[in-house]
Amino acid sequence: MRRAGLVTAEGLRAMGAAVRPGVTTAELDRIGRRVLAEHGARSNFLDYGADWGYPPYPGVVCISVNEVVVHGIPGGRVLEEGDIVSIDFGAIVDGWHGDAARTFPVGEVDGASCALSETTRRSMWDGIARIRVGARVGDVSHGVEASLHSHGRPYGILREYTGHGIGTAMHQPPDVPNYGRPGKGPRIVAGMCLCVEPMATLGGEDVAELDDGWTVVTCDSSRAAHWENTVAVLPDGLWVLTEPDGGRAELEARGAPFASLD
Repeated sequence: MRRAGLVTAEGLRAMGAAVRPGVTTAELDRIGRRVLAEHGARSNFLDYGADWGYPPYPGVVCISVNEVVVHGIPGGRVLEEGDIVSIDFGAIVDGWHGDAARTFPVGEVDGASCALSETTRRSMWDGIARIRVGARVGDVSHGVEASLHSHGRPYGILREYTGHGIGTAMHQPPDVPNYGRPGKGPRIVAGMCLCVEPMATLGGEDVAELDDGWTVVTCDSSRAAHWENTVAVLPDGLWVLTEPDGGRAELEARGAPFASLD
């Protein structure tokens, strides 16, 4: 899973470096495909959903611009100055999965959108820092929610889409909501891998799915941000599999236990 996580991180880095006005979302998808091929990895997004009767997902990356929260399908949409774009990407290596998301500015972006992305990023790390052997999923969920509510404005928190367990499949139990009560939910045990992925908006929490069966947009057309990492729970600490440094800097800044196996 560490190998899959590093491929995921490299894909996000490469796609993020290519984000600029005039680039299409299809061009970003092609970069993701190239990174997977270079590392001999497979996509865990491509054709996802076909086994459950959904329209097979056609890309290797979800690219969600502005009011699109998640599952934006790559295509001809051209990025424009001032947009924000959330890129959700994953990889499979030897049957094991990695999954992560980042939100990037397109050129010069307004202050509210920048603050939304940064607040969402911090809430991801504040939630991750609550992960402990013996803790509950609700502790993580509450950490995300409390962080999002601590910055002086009421960000919308998506309730219909959550983080999740991950391993030999991209989505496994338990669900990891971005809101909740501490001390509630499944107990966290050593050996778990969890994806913590807050999705927040500048407006309300209500969303709608478009007719393509995938694209999720805010009902009030407010902008959204999405951040995600895959985290391994080890007996003596945490290892963020989709961060090159294992998440050490962010975890230690929050007093959370770091356990590197590199």
